Amino acid sequence: MRPENTEDNILETRNLTKEFKGFTAVSDVNLRVRRGSIHALIGPNGAGKTTCFNLLTKFLEPTTGTILFNGIDITREKPPQIARRGVIRSFQISAVFPHLTVRENVRIGLQRQLGTAFQFWRSERSLDVLDERAMELLEQVGLTEFANTVTVNLPYGRKRALEIATTLAMEPELMLLDEPTQGMGHEDVDRVTQLIKKVSAGRTILMVEHNMNVVSSIADKITVLQRGAILAEGPYAEVSKDPRVMEAYMGTADAELQGH
Repeated sequence: MRPENTEDNILETRNLTKEFKGFTAVSDVNLRVRRGSIHALIGPNGAGKTTCFNLLTKFLEPTTGTILFNGIDITREKPPQIARRGVIRSFQISAVFPHLTVRENVRIGLQRQLGTAFQFWRSERSLDVLDERAMELLEQVGLTEFANTVTVNLPYGRKRALEIATTLAMEPELMLLDEPTQGMGHEDVDRVTQLIKKVSAGRTILMVEHNMNVVSSIADKITVLQRGAILAEGPYAEVSKDPRVMEAYMGTADAELQGH
């Protein structure tokens, strides 16, 4: 078996640890996310998945450990620096303007990427050049017909598609999706799952996801966290049969882990 080429990894953590007043939320995590893959982070509630995401996007500083992106140590960088490198987390730029249209929200994502984020004094006409790209992104996520819909009136599942479109507007090299199908019905879950698969072409996705059907159908690799530490790692077929993983889900996930 050939040794893993570290250049294949877009993101790597070494002994990543976060402690809160004596409580260890993330413990000695060595995560390797392969370039061009869909990598899922799963685990029971309280496993440290969100804390891990917050460390990667620099909303939290690690107590100890190192984070490498494209081989560069980004451990002490601030959230805007991380975003400029192409690490974009979906909620960071979600549709925060509910009374603007779907197209206007995507256009704001495009402005942020251009670094003209909050120059609302600019004439409306000067932003029209972004419309073509905005419509391309909306087509990509299946929202063309909703372009002129005021975002607050968008159906729930379509709002997640809009979040993905605004994330794509930032030209991410690594997309971090936090519970992308949470609170959705089957039809929306299926649509968003297929959408994630579609937009993964040419980029890398790291996602926290509870829905095992989603994980089993699109993730190339799965990392299972328990009490802040990595319990198991590998392809879904392997991880789902791991007795330690089943036990971590305390029996309640036996059916869940089999994708039912």
